Amino acid sequence: MNVKPDFSKNANQASTAPAFLSVWDMQAYYGESYIVQGVSFNVHEGEILALLGRNGAGKTTTLRAIARMDDPQLNHGEVWLDHQPLHKMKSHEASAAGIGLVPEDRRIIPGLTVEENLQLAQIAPPIGWSLDRIYDLFPRLKERRKQDGVTLSGGEQQMLALARALARDIKVLLLDEPYEGLAPVIVDEIEKTLRVIKEQGITTILVEQNAVRALELADRAVILDTGGIVFDGTAQEVLENKELRAEYLAI
Repeated sequence: MNVKPDFSKNANQASTAPAFLSVWDMQAYYGESYIVQGVSFNVHEGEILALLGRNGAGKTTTLRAIARMDDPQLNHGEVWLDHQPLHKMKSHEASAAGIGLVPEDRRIIPGLTVEENLQLAQIAPPIGWSLDRIYDLFPRLKERRKQDGVTLSGGEQQMLALARALARDIKVLLLDEPYEGLAPVIVDEIEKTLRVIKEQGITTILVEQNAVRALELADRAVILDTGGIVFDGTAQEVLENKELRAEYLAI
């Protein structure tokens, strides 16, 4: 008889390090659909966490609930960022508290140049990320700073979306499918940038269908299946566990 493997013993593993971002019993809906069903996990400061799972597992919903976006609403549970209760905030308040969401569609503002997109997002005066510092990290954006943002290539638009998040002096970067539609050489460039961002102490949660590349970049992984957590552990554990990858990631 075939028995479905049980990886639940790995879920919500405790750590001696204090959590920087803590999600507790998150439940979120799209209308009548119960998408995220009691999800709890911690992310430590400066860590890259890969949030993985098949399509429809609840990954994007989880990111949007952390960022307190209007759709979906966080119906139940708590989200804490550096002792601040995000679950009591509106989306603009969560953004001001240090949450930066880069959605899959990037949402570059049409009619504005690269630099205007950045200036619109930038707090005044900038605390840590001046335009000069952003351009040092993204030299290609500096070259195209007077170009309409929506006329950039897909990879350049992804860089602009990342740069725009940094311009708000964020503490946590939420990335939804940042490699989608990009050539491997551009993905390499994005990954190098994410490593530099990590060196700056910014915590990152990465949702990505290219699970192997996400795991190779991440410190830890949380795997969702039908709205709940089935694994919470190191990224290396997932890379080394063929049964786990086959069961929940189809790789």
